[in-house]
Amino acid sequence: MTTTDVNNTQSDNTNQLATLAGGCFWCIEGAFTQVKGIFSATSGYMGGQTVSPTYEEICTSETGHAEVVQLSFDPAVITYQEILEIFFTLHDPTQLNRQGNDIGTQYRSAIFYHDDSQKKIAETIIKEMTEATMFEQDIVTQVCATEVFYSGEEYHQDYVNNNPENQYCQAVVSPKLAKFRQTFVSKLK
Repeated sequence: MTTTDVNNTQSDNTNQLATLAGGCFWCIEGAFTQVKGIFSATSGYMGGQTVSPTYEEICTSETGHAEVVQLSFDPAVITYQEILEIFFTLHDPTQLNRQGNDIGTQYRSAIFYHDDSQKKIAETIIKEMTEATMFEQDIVTQVCATEVFYSGEEYHQDYVNNNPENQYCQAVVSPKLAKFRQTFVSKLK
């Protein structure tokens, strides 16, 4: 398992990072790997107190970590705002510490910003969605400073593509990804 420096805003000279938690990381990763301008989508853990947590540990909800996907992206191809707009269609930001039947703090909705600009964009989008009453319930998405990112175990990476026969992928992830592809056809690779 590897970590990423919490102060690393740029993954190289042109790419930027975005770190998002929206329930099961397989759904978020599976969608963003298909988006133009996304160079990588890495499933992992952020926002907790345990050093180098394992998947089994974070599933207890005792480590404080959320399942996250860290994206490396080209802001000349896709903006951070566009990434957040996609993110808010991939999960229900009104569910506290859960997504559907996935229950626990590891499934919370959160945006881990890498700089003040990302924080401002995230807060503005949430404010605009709230004012437009886009959801019947209040948005509970947390906007938090980036912490240490722990890459998830290798078997979690590109999980949906590597495990299409998995029942969870067939029942939950695949329908979400089909809807995502219909909605964002112009953004697909």
